[in-house]
This record gives sequence, structure tokens and C-alpha cells, in this order.
Amino acid sequence: MSLDPQTHAEQLPLAHPNLQRATIYESYDLRQLPTHPGRGWTRFVCISDTHSDTFHVPPGDVLLHAGDLTRHGTLNDLEVTLNWLKGLPHPAKFFIAGNHDVRICLDKEYEADGGMHKFRPHRLRTKVSTIDIAAARKLIRSHSLRKAGMVYLEHESAIYTTRGGKTYTIYGSPAAPIYSIGAFQYSSGEGRGVYARIPPSVDILMTHTPALGICDLTKRGVHAGCPSLAERLAAPDLRGCRMHVFGHIHEAHGFAVIGRNERNPDGRISVNAALPSVPLPIIVDLMD
Repeated sequence: MSLDPQTHAEQLPLAHPNLQRATIYESYDLRQLPTHPGRGWTRFVCISDTHSDTFHVPPGDVLLHAGDLTRHGTLNDLEVTLNWLKGLPHPAKFFIAGNHDVRICLDKEYEADGGMHKFRPHRLRTKVSTIDIAAARKLIRSHSLRKAGMVYLEHESAIYTTRGGKTYTIYGSPAAPIYSIGAFQYSSGEGRGVYARIPPSVDILMTHTPALGICDLTKRGVHAGCPSLAERLAAPDLRGCRMHVFGHIHEAHGFAVIGRNERNPDGRISVNAALPSVPLPIIVDLMD
């Protein structure tokens, strides 16, 4: 489904104050975008939980998609999303999966020898779905996507190099605490192992779930983020992480800046990029 976001024509761009090496735009006019700060800066455009919807996305140097690529988890849903992302103008695009992406079975736990096999949706038990699973896994890491600058991350890192030679280490994890039948979920007590894999060298962290207490408040007033992820982010070896992009909790869309320290004087920028009813991506400009 194609969405037509409102343009917020009466609003000037709202940027977070008091940051020396970053600028964050949460509200802006799509017809008059904030000016790119130029050489020596990288513009990251952040989205999540698009669920096969397509809409206008402002240009930038890097697109970050924090999971829930599909609505119903079908191969057709995945193809719609990937074709849309492929056509966006960003030279580099990094993306992860989420809990909604189960029926295409990117999560190996739903294979015959996996721990979630008995909970597989009925569609995964058919011969056609077996073909879809293989096609989805092949597509997600295909040469055509890599040629379009698209990199899928599943508990792994990639390096983005700017035109000026600055490198950013980007790590992506699709995991989230178990809520219902879904992909890449873990039980209480398993989170520490999941997030222990985040390397100390990470500059940009992408997870599907928020950390506990950071842009994770549900409409019921419950903080739904992961305590194990919050614990990992508080570790001394991640003080240099400049940005954390996630989604999952749509109503908590927004950003927070926390954890200022000597290695990271502006603090870590935490972006819940899960799209609200009006799809307006969050823009983050970082000084290289």
C-alpha cells in the first residue's frame, strides 16, 4: 500500500539543540527539506516497521531500516518492500528484519530442526512456502540488492565508508523479546547472549527492539523495551556508539539523547524510527 504523508507545511524543521557533532530532525516539511550540512557530515535517514507500505522518503547518504519489512511475512510482501527500498535514492541502505517477518522464515529457528518449528504458521508447512523460504533467503542477500547498495544485517556488522574516507561500523540485530508467534524472538534470560555479540567498535547500532526505558512506552503506559539491551548499552566498551536506531513500538516514535561521555560528548542518539500513522522518517546528520 502506498502512503501519502502530510508535509507539515506550517512547521519549520525541529532540530535537537546543544549538540555539536549531530543534528536531528523529527518534524520538517517534505517539500522543503533541511539543508544537508555538506562535506564532512553524513546524513542518515531512519525508518522502521514499514510493513510493506511505500511512501516518499527524503534523500540522504545512508538509509537505515530497523526491521518489520513486511506486513504478513509473505514472499510477495518482502518483494514489495525490497523493490521499493531498491528504488530509493540513498547510495547506501542497511536493513534488518523484525518479528513480523516470520512467514518468509528468515529466522532459522522455524526450520525443521529449530526450537520454534512446532509453532510455525500453517503457511510454512506447505510445499509452496518451502520454495518461498528458499527464495526469500536468496533474495535478501542477492547480488542485485548489493549492487543497489543494500546490505542485510542479521547479528553481524558492515562498514560504511563516506566519500571523505570516514568509516562507520554498523551492526544489526533483528531480535526482540518474545511477545507472540514471531521471528527472531528470545525468552527472558536469553537477551544477554543475543546482545553480547555487539562489537565494541560499533558506531551505529540497529536493533528491532528498543532498550528498556528509551523510547519504548506503549499506549498502555508500559515500558516494553529489553532490559538486557539496556544493560549492554550501558557497558563501558559501547561508550563510543554514536547512534542506536530501532522500532517495534510504534507509539514511541521519536528520539532521545543520552549517555554523554569523554569518548562521545554529544551522547548516544537513540532513534525509534517505527513509523506512526503519518510516515515521516527521522533524519540524523552526524559530523564525520
